[in-house]
This record gives sequence, structure tokens and C-alpha cells, in this order.
Amino acid sequence: MAPETPQLLWSRGSRRPKVTREQIAATALAIADAEGFEAATMRRIAAELGAGTMTLYHYVRSKAELKALMLDAIMAEQLVPAGELPTGDWRAALTALASRTRAMFRRHPWALTGLAEAAGDAAGGGAAAGGPHALLHFEQSLAAVASTGLPPGDRMDVISALDEYVAGFVLKTDLEPGLDSVPEEAGPQVAEYLDALVSSGDYPHVAELLGTGDRWAALAGLGRAYSPDERFERGLRRLLDGVAAQVAAQRPAR
Repeated sequence: MAPETPQLLWSRGSRRPKVTREQIAATALAIADAEGFEAATMRRIAAELGAGTMTLYHYVRSKAELKALMLDAIMAEQLVPAGELPTGDWRAALTALASRTRAMFRRHPWALTGLAEAAGDAAGGGAAAGGPHALLHFEQSLAAVASTGLPPGDRMDVISALDEYVAGFVLKTDLEPGLDSVPEEAGPQVAEYLDALVSSGDYPHVAELLGTGDRWAALAGLGRAYSPDERFERGLRRLLDGVAAQVAAQRPAR
């Protein structure tokens, strides 16, 4: 006899639930935000909700399903509210989606690695083929690029490029300590080390960039030339300018 196909998390009902899946997801996210992704265990969530661990397994049957639930709750935060996604203006629509995605990652920094782990576990465990919020985010992304007129494959490529830009920016700029994190008392030592490297002649482009004065001050000044928000917007414009060039190139000449 063939094994029974497990019912998807999203399609299973619960009669007279003591807790809801929304409560479980919200509690799991709060724990992950405070202590990291791995701290969000079924036992810990049950304790926070004042329920038995086995009670939770009635609603969420495995760790893979819990991760799928967390993943979908995260995706809900990326959604542009109904009726607010610009229509007919792909640049404005993609900008809105990028901004919400960045804001979500900044609220939940663990999600940059946790999302990938959750998606892999969910798919491997048959927990979900993308929850309803994940699918709605995908729908909004497709709606955003619809007015580009690009072929389907290129539309998907634009969506992927946008997601990769946002995730990379948050990881490299929003979450990684910058030059300002160097303690003031360590400045002279860092400056001496930098001068020794640059003066070796092995870094001609760095030398040209920083000049011959206080190179550490020059580097720190360049790092502060634009705020993170300004850098995000400038980088996003460069990405969308490339899309605009492709959109213009595929239009027939008049």
C-alpha cells in the first residue's frame, strides 16, 4: 500500500484550537529576534505560550513545519498593503517591494540565513510548497514587473536580481560593522598599519584614492560620504537603470 501523502500545513484545519498557528509563528519570531533562529524550538515556544509541547505538535507536526510557518510569517512582512502597490510603473513597484524587504531583514537579521534553512527544510519535509504569504509576495513581484514587457524569463531574472541586491546590501551594509565601529583609541594604530600597507607600493589604486595625507581619515570620510539609506537608494537606482535599458532596447523602433 502506498504511503499516505501528508496534508499540507496550510490546508489542515484545527478544531477549537487552544493556540493558533499565527500565535505560534509570532512567538517563534519574537524568540528568534531576541536570541537567534536556533533558539526558537517547539519546547521554548510552548513554554512562552503556556502550553504543552505535545499540544503544539497537534498544530505544527514537525520542526520543518515550524520553520515553514516562520518563513511565511516573515514573507507577510514583505507584502505591500493591498491597493498600495503601484500599477503600470515597474520602477516604483520594485522600489516599494525592495524597501519593504530591506525593512523586514533589518527587523529580523537572523532571517538572512534562517530563511534559506527554513525553505530547504520545509521543501525536504513536505511541509509546504510556499505558504500563502510567500505566494502572494511572488504575485506582487510578478505584478511589479508586468509592465516592463520583458519575456517571462527576464522578468524572473529581474525579481531575483532585486532580491539578491537587497539581501546583499543588508548583510554587507546594514548588519556589518562599518569603519565607525573602530574605537577612537585604536585609530592611531589602525592608521599606522594602513599607511605601512599603502606605502609598500602594492596598492596603487588604494594609494590614489586616499592620497598622501591622513589616509585613515580619508578612508573614514569616504565611508561616511553617503548614509546607508542613500547608498541603498543609489544602488537600487543603478540596478533599475540597467532594467530600464533592457526595457528600452526591446521596444520596436518607430
